[in-house]
Amino acid sequence: MTQLFGNTTGLAPSTHKTLERIYRRRVPLDTIATPELIRALSDGSRETSRQVGALVHRSGQVDYVVVGDATRLMLPDIGRLRAASGRFRGLRLIHTHLHGEPISQDDLIDLVRLRLDLVAAIQLGPSGEPRAITYAYNVPAGADGLPHRVEGPFHPSRMSDDFGGLIQSLEGEFARHSRAHAVDSRLDRAILLQVGSKAKKDSFEQLETSMRELRELARTAGVNVVDTVTQLRDQIDPKYVMGKGKLEDLIVKAIGLDVGLLIFDNNLSPAQASSIAQRTDLKVIDRTQLILDIFAQRAQSRDGKLQVELAQLKYALPRLSQKDDSLSRLTGGIGGRGPGETKLEIGRRRARERVSHLEDQLKRLASQRRQRRHKRSRQQIPVVAIVGYTNAGKSTLLNTLTHSEELAEDKLFATLDPRSRRLRFPQEREIVLTDTVGLIRNMPADLFAAFRATFEEAADADLILHVVDAADRDRDQHIATTERVLDDLGLESVPRLLVYNKADLLEPGEGRRVVLGKRDTLLISARHRETTRQLLNVIRETLAERWEQASLGPDIDAVPADEPSEAGELVADDGDTVATLDGLLMSTGRRRREGLGARR
Repeated sequence: MTQLFGNTTGLAPSTHKTLERIYRRRVPLDTIATPELIRALSDGSRETSRQVGALVHRSGQVDYVVVGDATRLMLPDIGRLRAASGRFRGLRLIHTHLHGEPISQDDLIDLVRLRLDLVAAIQLGPSGEPRAITYAYNVPAGADGLPHRVEGPFHPSRMSDDFGGLIQSLEGEFARHSRAHAVDSRLDRAILLQVGSKAKKDSFEQLETSMRELRELARTAGVNVVDTVTQLRDQIDPKYVMGKGKLEDLIVKAIGLDVGLLIFDNNLSPAQASSIAQRTDLKVIDRTQLILDIFAQRAQSRDGKLQVELAQLKYALPRLSQKDDSLSRLTGGIGGRGPGETKLEIGRRRARERVSHLEDQLKRLASQRRQRRHKRSRQQIPVVAIVGYTNAGKSTLLNTLTHSEELAEDKLFATLDPRSRRLRFPQEREIVLTDTVGLIRNMPADLFAAFRATFEEAADADLILHVVDAADRDRDQHIATTERVLDDLGLESVPRLLVYNKADLLEPGEGRRVVLGKRDTLLISARHRETTRQLLNVIRETLAERWEQASLGPDIDAVPADEPSEAGELVADDGDTVATLDGLLMSTGRRRREGLGARR
């Protein structure tokens, strides 16, 4: 084969012949490059004023001769991105650098992305003579995190490395490294990325908070996070989100860490996700897709599964055209010739039909929930809705108060389906406690729209328990996020009680500071039943009027049915006296008369 690859425009016929003669060179396995090959490549660069390279097979044959421009070389398509685990491509790149520069970043990216045996740069002098050679090869990522090692520069006549022995030892080292990490899948190993914009007044503190949340989302999804990258730019790059140079560094890092997945905290447009995936040859997802994946893993009920599928379809519809160019072709064969729908159009139409079907199904399920709520309303049973940020302890509180055994994990979005349980007070008084889906900052719009119907339980509630993780450093932001959603749902007038949970995780003295000066606020630990007594009494006081309307007399000593009545002080695990029971009940009764939960 004598075909030239790359930038061959404008080359004279004599230059073509000079470059084609490079195919005649043979390079034995015990050397990186022979003096004859080095001289032939240097002559080609001197005639063309362009970089010239040869991809040499281990057999010694030159497989490709490539012509670039003055600063870089564009390699031809030589197959799939990666060879077998622990194996290299079987090709080494020997090429020229016109201005005497050593191995470049582009060279290193080609080395690790294409898994070449080796990349060598022949550094030419002003008159085109070879002055030195620098080369690089792949290594398992060490303490420095770099997946390559650079050697040189050496004078061309003093290169004595045994190329065959070097490659054999490197492949053995990679094979041992691969066996040691055989349990991990590349797609389970991810780098988390986050790009902030100074134009949007993003700060490193905000980015740090968001990155902590993204790391928790990744942990919940079962992803092994091996590194995180944060960049603050003047503005987000419209094509790659981050800068092109930073993206090139990321490619090298990802291959060195054997990563197959990039997770962006930013919500990517279809074009951005496609551009980054094409540039990096890695799977790319954003925050929205990660949350959808978690919901898909955890949805149990028919209602929840339909809601997740609807949100996924709405997310995927604008991205269908980015999946595969073949989707844009017309269907062929008998009955498919001539004007008609492309595969892409058929896929979109079927997706839209499925969206309509799912929306109809969810409307029917929402109607059934409304009927159940209407039935409870006729029975005069008060409803208390538990809402709050994800992983605040809502399901644990429901289990503790009602002796139920619903799934409660230290993970985000452990609960996706509203769960209602009855809680019986003395003298046959009952309430319905409803656990709702946890909220999160920047909840995907399609997902929130799909799950909006589940919050109807809170809309019909007589009291909302807003549960907050008191031990989370971002608790104030979580409160603001939840209250903003409740206001968007039109629940401003529903009485609301702020319940700080996980008091047992606070440092001594911190519990007092958390609730100091705040109205309608309690501090509890949902894992410790004794700390919930005052919460039950507050619920009883708040709902007394509702029970009176149902012709049930007031019950001053209302406590959980299996708990003895006990007045006095509630002491949290940290030793702080939170409130006296008598004072709490009096202040609660006064707040109820003034209108508990009104917009403060």
